[in-house]
Amino acid sequence: MGFELDEAMDSGVCLKVVGVGGGGNNAVNRMVASDIRGVEFICINTDKQVLVNSAATQKVTIGEKITRGHGAGANPEVGKRAAEESIDDIKNALAGADMVFITAGMGGGTGTGAAPIVARIAREMNILTVGIVTKPFGFEGKRRMDQAEVGIESLREFVDSLIVIPNERLKQVTDERITLSNAFSIADDVLRRGVQSISELISVPQFINLDFADVTAVMKDAGNAHMGVGSATGKDKAVLAAKAAISSPLLETSIEGATGILICITASPDIGLEDVDIASQMVANEAHPDANIIWGAALDPSLEDEMRVTIVATGFQKDKAEKTHGNPKPQNAPAPKVQDVPVAEESTPAKKEDDDEIEDLIKMLGGHNR
Repeated sequence: MGFELDEAMDSGVCLKVVGVGGGGNNAVNRMVASDIRGVEFICINTDKQVLVNSAATQKVTIGEKITRGHGAGANPEVGKRAAEESIDDIKNALAGADMVFITAGMGGGTGTGAAPIVARIAREMNILTVGIVTKPFGFEGKRRMDQAEVGIESLREFVDSLIVIPNERLKQVTDERITLSNAFSIADDVLRRGVQSISELISVPQFINLDFADVTAVMKDAGNAHMGVGSATGKDKAVLAAKAAISSPLLETSIEGATGILICITASPDIGLEDVDIASQMVANEAHPDANIIWGAALDPSLEDEMRVTIVATGFQKDKAEKTHGNPKPQNAPAPKVQDVPVAEESTPAKKEDDDEIEDLIKMLGGHNR
């Protein structure tokens, strides 16, 4: 007996990925290039020139009265005010979404300041909201790291689930020399693989699809989340792929004690049931004994011997205690503000955040060559 996919199936679920600021816009551009299905892409920035080169289907310039389209000058307060000035434009971009992934590089101006406002708007629109952000490299300095930490805490108040990727850990996940072209794509791959797995298993006909209600049950009001990806080939591919997804060295989290888990397995049509069982059992062994574990599977003939495992884990006991005993969420997003910086005037345009990112990375690469 063979299995057939209903190609006419339409989940009716609208997923959007929103890149905020230079880092978030770059992540979206890389995802667009990877041809992910079932997702709409939005780029939001204070810098008009960056948006000109964006591959997103929707581009939103925010804070034109404040920044005159020149960027936020690495000042989160400017990024926050820019987003608040453009609330209606942001609402229009998010309209119709059932789930949004908000991605940003934290520590600069637009991403750090505007991402919490975008998340607040999404939550007010009853959209399932997931934040996936990066923290700066250590060499980028204390001020930028402090701004990132404040911005992350502000964002945490308004997302259902939050995944944080420290750029510093890029050095630990590859034996290859970190270059200008691959440094940020390594971190973006966690976002791409996670979003791709969830979106395609919800909205694209697959062997075993995820129900959006199941995704909501795992990710809504969940706090910290772990998104791990792993792939392997050969006799022990199930063990190796699952182990990589569980450990996910790019993240500061683990799945230990998680009470909600999504497992997405992608492999060729001849994948053995034993391999699926091994991978799923390895994940279950790390989670809470009573965890709600939901899995989906996609069959891809082009993978041949390769097996891919993606895990999203939530519902950690610490997060539940904080939600139960902590303070209620504020009505307005706090400004992730470290120090006052004057708003950029038209005659003195703010420096592009992408330029800062590239200059910092060149410094790091220079250090590696010494």
